[in-house]
Amino acid sequence: MVEYIGMQNLINAIKSSVGLSEGKLLFGFKGNLSGEIVWGALDDVVMGGVSESTFQILPTGSESSGPTGLFKGTVSTSNNGGFTSIRTKNFTVPEDLSAYDGIELRVNGDGRRYKLIIRTSYEWDTVGYTASFNTTKGGWQSVKVPFSSLKPVFRARTVTDAPPFDASNITSLQLMFSKFEYDGILNPTFTEGPFELPFSSIRAYINEPITPRFVHVSSAGVTRPERPGLDLSKQPPAVRLNKELGSILTFKLKGEDLIRESGIPYTIVRPCALTEEPAGADLMFDQGDNITGKISREEVARICVAALASPDAVGKTFEVKSTVPFSEPYVIDPANPPPEKDYEVYFKELKEGITGKEALEATPAQV
Repeated sequence: MVEYIGMQNLINAIKSSVGLSEGKLLFGFKGNLSGEIVWGALDDVVMGGVSESTFQILPTGSESSGPTGLFKGTVSTSNNGGFTSIRTKNFTVPEDLSAYDGIELRVNGDGRRYKLIIRTSYEWDTVGYTASFNTTKGGWQSVKVPFSSLKPVFRARTVTDAPPFDASNITSLQLMFSKFEYDGILNPTFTEGPFELPFSSIRAYINEPITPRFVHVSSAGVTRPERPGLDLSKQPPAVRLNKELGSILTFKLKGEDLIRESGIPYTIVRPCALTEEPAGADLMFDQGDNITGKISREEVARICVAALASPDAVGKTFEVKSTVPFSEPYVIDPANPPPEKDYEVYFKELKEGITGKEALEATPAQV
């Protein structure tokens, strides 16, 4: 129970700082994610122009016939104008997107070039970190705006002495269609008249290939205490005595489930019995929670470090042991040390979705 509650607390504490595989939804409706922010028009009328725009929600306007946002309006260069935009109200609490690499918009393009403006201050008339993005006419498309592409801009001019963009303190978003790019350069796709840009979602994203942000050391045997038809006499003590030990393995499994359901890019390592022997023995990686044996703590640590850098380890749960029998101590000959292992070879063979719980579906564990 302690490990399960501890895992709940840990995931809640780190979720916003490590990032989610599917990204963080800021606006829109996608799968089981939802986000809604308040938008308002901000057009060139503030400078004497006559352009106008609005933001609407279309109940069935998305590519899946669900709700979508719509940025629409009419832009004019009369009275020295030439831009329209919609801007969110300042967020009540700044968004911390420091775990992510950029913003992805899902839009139904019209062939025009727009701007995304992100602010990191609650002041209204201040520097906006800005990037232009192109759309292709006639279809839904995903547009990624890396944070690294943002320029500090104030009233269409770059600000050379602005502080670096701070992704941990985002206070508002703005979409703009403008005659102007930056520093006097014109938007090559600009035309006067009406326009429409449907957008179904805005989310923060992690660059691909995604690597694990959470590597958890669990235990082999977590699915076995209630597995039907298993000969417990041939299982390790923790499996045989699970109930007497406060259902320790059952709660370890529940802790694993919290990780798998969290959306955090993860790897779950289930070592067999841990020893103080040195790393270097030949290994067996397996899935389905069936193997028994031993493995060096040092080896497990090396596996965890390697997993952090491996896209092939994301979303995988696996058991691991040494091929050396329990009855034989493993020692290293200093004159002939074992070669360094390439754990990537093992990670590539693993499959997502195999946890050993498959055998429990008919008889779920009782706690």
